[in-house]
Amino acid sequence: MQEDIGKLVGRLSVGGLLLLHGIHKLLNGIGDVKSMVVNHHLPDILAYGVYLGEIVGPALVILGLFSRVGGALIVINMVVAIALAGTAEITKLNAFGGYALELETFYLLGGLAVALLGAGRLGLNIGGRWN
Repeated sequence: MQEDIGKLVGRLSVGGLLLLHGIHKLLNGIGDVKSMVVNHHLPDILAYGVYLGEIVGPALVILGLFSRVGGALIVINMVVAIALAGTAEITKLNAFGGYALELETFYLLGGLAVALLGAGRLGLNIGGRWN
């Protein structure tokens, strides 16, 4: 049972905190994301993928519903975010001595942990091996 509680804490942490970023984008738009996508010579429609990685993925993770898929969506979202906005910071520390991309890295590794471990027994448990 402790393992399942640990998985739940991880899912709620990663999913809940990232979902807030997605809600912000839903309420305020994704103009900044579109700009980054266009600046990399990609079609701006790809910017809408941020909703998959910051709303759909976290929601699946929180609910324990196809949580491995949700974790994978989070990982993809963070890899793209780092590629679009963080490559200049990838080897740097911030002004306080922490890793410059610590938030992105937290979400990436948290999503990866959910994708690898699954939801555990404390969730909707729908999705078979994808949960």
